[in-house]
Amino acid sequence: MLRVGEIGEAPAARCCSESGDERKNIQEKSGINIAALVGNEQVSEGTDNGDLSSYVSAFIEKEVGNDLKSLKKLDKLIEQMTGSKMQLEEQVLTISSEIPKRIQSALKNAEESKQLLNQFLEQQTHLSSCINNHLLSAQPWMDDLGAMINQIEETERHLAYLKWISQIEELSDNIQQYLMTNNVPEAASTLVTMTELDIKLQESSCTHLLGFMRATVKFWHKILKDKLTSDFEEILAQLHWPFIATPQSQTVGLSRPTSAPEMYSTLEILFCQLLKLQTSDELLTEPKQLPEKYSLPASPSVILPIQIMLSPLQKRFRYHFRGNRQTNVLSKPEWYLAQILMWIGNHTQFLDEKIQPILDKVCSAVNARLEFSRGLMMLVLEKLASDIPCLLYDDNLFCHLVDEVLLFERELHSVHGYPGTFASCMHILSEETCFQRWLTVERKFALQKMDSMLSSEAAWVSQYEDITDVDEMKVPDCAETFMTLLLVITDRYKNLPIASRKLQFLELQKDLVDDFRIRLTQVMKEETRASLGFRYCAILNAVNYISTVLADWADNVFFLQLQQAALEVFAENNTLSKLQLGQLASMESSVFDDMINLLERLKHDMLTRQVDHVFREVKDTAKLYKKERWLSLPSQSEQAVMSLSSSACPLLLILRDRLLQLEQQLCFSLFKIFWQMLVEKLDVYIYQEIILANHFNEGGAAQLQFDMTRNLFPLFSHYCKRPENYFKHVKEACIVLNLNIGSALLLKDVLQSASEQLTATAALNEVGIYKLAQQDVEILLNLRTNWPNTGK
Repeated sequence: MLRVGEIGEAPAARCCSESGDERKNIQEKSGINIAALVGNEQVSEGTDNGDLSSYVSAFIEKEVGNDLKSLKKLDKLIEQMTGSKMQLEEQVLTISSEIPKRIQSALKNAEESKQLLNQFLEQQTHLSSCINNHLLSAQPWMDDLGAMINQIEETERHLAYLKWISQIEELSDNIQQYLMTNNVPEAASTLVTMTELDIKLQESSCTHLLGFMRATVKFWHKILKDKLTSDFEEILAQLHWPFIATPQSQTVGLSRPTSAPEMYSTLEILFCQLLKLQTSDELLTEPKQLPEKYSLPASPSVILPIQIMLSPLQKRFRYHFRGNRQTNVLSKPEWYLAQILMWIGNHTQFLDEKIQPILDKVCSAVNARLEFSRGLMMLVLEKLASDIPCLLYDDNLFCHLVDEVLLFERELHSVHGYPGTFASCMHILSEETCFQRWLTVERKFALQKMDSMLSSEAAWVSQYEDITDVDEMKVPDCAETFMTLLLVITDRYKNLPIASRKLQFLELQKDLVDDFRIRLTQVMKEETRASLGFRYCAILNAVNYISTVLADWADNVFFLQLQQAALEVFAENNTLSKLQLGQLASMESSVFDDMINLLERLKHDMLTRQVDHVFREVKDTAKLYKKERWLSLPSQSEQAVMSLSSSACPLLLILRDRLLQLEQQLCFSLFKIFWQMLVEKLDVYIYQEIILANHFNEGGAAQLQFDMTRNLFPLFSHYCKRPENYFKHVKEACIVLNLNIGSALLLKDVLQSASEQLTATAALNEVGIYKLAQQDVEILLNLRTNWPNTGK
């Protein structure tokens, strides 16, 4: 490769006419043009580093290289670079001439904008001065005009005030005239108009006007209400209202003689007129409310005509169940609860057939029967609120009260259709003090019940042991009684109106389940030595039954709703991880999962203990069978009939007895798990401890196969169709040991020569081997002693 100095020497040798100065000038020109051609960025970098010559050398070496003939290109390169230089100079001149023009234009525009801005500022100053002067000159006029406007507004207010008074007096005069002519319907309609005006004036600050309006409404409302109430009570009395004696009494009210149509017509007229007073009655009458601690749902007051119909019943109730009456006994809440239910039942037909059509005719959304029931329920709620504080510390009386209230609620909702959204006794029981006492009593009596059920002589005996169809799960009496107890508790709290209260009861149920599990565990430990005994199996059946029932409950709509409520509570309190919250929200887990997991673990431990016990017995009886002389047994052709090995008899007998025993004592699902666990251990044991521990001649292999396939496997045929599929190791080992010589040799060669796993797997599958690995089969083939003598 030529260096920079050598490039300059070659032309000197060929062309002597060129002088040294000319060569220097050529190099300088070529250097300038080369720099322009390489690019501004590279030139600037080379200049900064003092290394421009390296860029020039690289360019010349690229264009000329080692070929001296290419020096002819220098003239052409110089021309190209000179042209590039001139083009760049023209561009620089063009740009330098255009930029000043643009700057001048921008400066001119800025100057013009500045002048315009100054003009606008001058105009703004002038306008501001004019406006201020105008405002100063107009201020006296504004003051006079404002005073006049205030006077006009005050006059208008006075005029409006007088108009309101005039309107009230006019309505009042109209009501008076209507009453003088005994036109009660128009008087009631006018009172409705006056009441609507009163409601419109509620936001007014005219307190005297409001007081006048309210006093006027109250005055006429009392007069009309007293008159209509008197007439209404009179017509009700003619219909023998209320029907308190017997159910036949309402039949009297429903079917009167000839005067009945007129009476019902009058009843309808009076009922409708009383309905018109409803608005004013709600405005004037403060409804009786129980304290806020009971968290009763907001509800309108009972409509006025129904209030009048309820009045005699309310008097009777207070007479009998308040004060020192003999019927007012704390220990007998069922007396007043039954009385309320009887009154609702006695009046249902009359309300549905006579009162409800009136409400429908006036397009009212009120249900007469439910409105009547709601009014009577307030009596019960008041009675409960006053009685409960006297019963809180007497467990028996309090528990009796709760029981009676729950029975009352059940009949009220199921028989009389009382909606769950209305105020009910459950709101009283949900009050904090009462509710906590309820929880305490429930827990106390539940624990007492658990003690008695576990100490009973029939605790571990199934009630249905003689009925096969019913006794599939072989549930001991204590477990069934316990789950019935939990079910009863669920029925008792499922209608509570507050989700948080239901969740507290759910926690109580979970605590009871855990307590019962612990008690079962304690009894089980006492029975550990007799793990196949009746009581041990009964405990296992109990654990399985409780776990199964809880899993079923987890899919119940009621508990799914509780799960959603729990999810919201846990999310608010951050008591669960995001994973647990996600599992609850996606229904992957349930509210009983913790309890079910503990029960399932106990069930598995108990089953494992039973399997281990039976397996130990089987191993003890299999010692002789392990020592069988498998090498010297006669071949099948030498025996007239194959028979079971005598050493295998004890093993099969103990296995048969234990299977029969546990089949009778365990429920089907548990027994299925038991025998499958046992078979799994047996399969591995026979394969490892008997087959792999011995060598087999032809007779020994045949005897092993006969013992297994004709005697051991059929023991389990009663529990499944193909028991041999559960003894995969033993079954396939028998196949390998009993292959005929040719097939065995061929299989051995294939396994030894197979270079790929697929080939060996295919060969094993062909003879029926799917479970055992290739190495296991090779070991089994080596256990055979009936190989032909090949001389090797």
